[in-house]
Amino acid sequence: MPAPRLPEVTRQIALANGPLPYRLRRSQRRSIGLTIDQHGLRVGAPQSARIGDIEALIRQHADWVIDKLAQWAQRAAQAQVQPPPSPGQGSQVFLLGQPLTVCIEAAHRRHIRIEAGQVHLALPATVDPRRGLEMAWRDQARQCFSERLQHYAPALGLHDAPPLRLSSARTRWGSCNSRGQIALNWRLIALPLPVIDYVVCHELAHLREMNHSPRFWAVVEQLCPDWAARRRELRQLARQPEFFF
Repeated sequence: MPAPRLPEVTRQIALANGPLPYRLRRSQRRSIGLTIDQHGLRVGAPQSARIGDIEALIRQHADWVIDKLAQWAQRAAQAQVQPPPSPGQGSQVFLLGQPLTVCIEAAHRRHIRIEAGQVHLALPATVDPRRGLEMAWRDQARQCFSERLQHYAPALGLHDAPPLRLSSARTRWGSCNSRGQIALNWRLIALPLPVIDYVVCHELAHLREMNHSPRFWAVVEQLCPDWAARRRELRQLARQPEFFF
């Protein structure tokens, strides 16, 4: 019979920017995991894991934890004061960091044309403009991200780019799993190409180091020497809701 899972307890850790509460739940899992949601930081840990090791991991990922908590707080504040932007005729959207004015046209089949600061989106009457624009941006994202993965992959000695999946995650820009599959958030296509390249390089680096150790950041720097500046820009732009729909 498996051992019963211990109840969740609330603890607090001192980080550089002040105390941070977190919820700790122990179970039969084999490793320590960190999860961020609307309730804050949750830590899952093996029953035998020492508090010192748990909190060392939190400190190791402190930048990620603080950034994700700030994103959740910002979304909660925006949900209270304003509805999410709804792209429509004459609204503004962003593609690769550039603003475009939306022009919706009636058509039997969906197609897109971008020119002179405008995105001409032809849609059947049955297709919601938001959904139509998302499909168009997903197409742009898949093409762009595939090209950037192919561009950087040889620097890691890869002949082919790893498999790409588009993500809709609200709390992560990208991920790389143990099978070498990379997921990138389609909303990244709204941001400037150097910022996209940083996320691409970040996830490619996980093919060498599945962690955020100094060795990992050395691989990121090999691929993207000014990664720190691009990461700062990503964090700044992520807090500007006008970039996303």
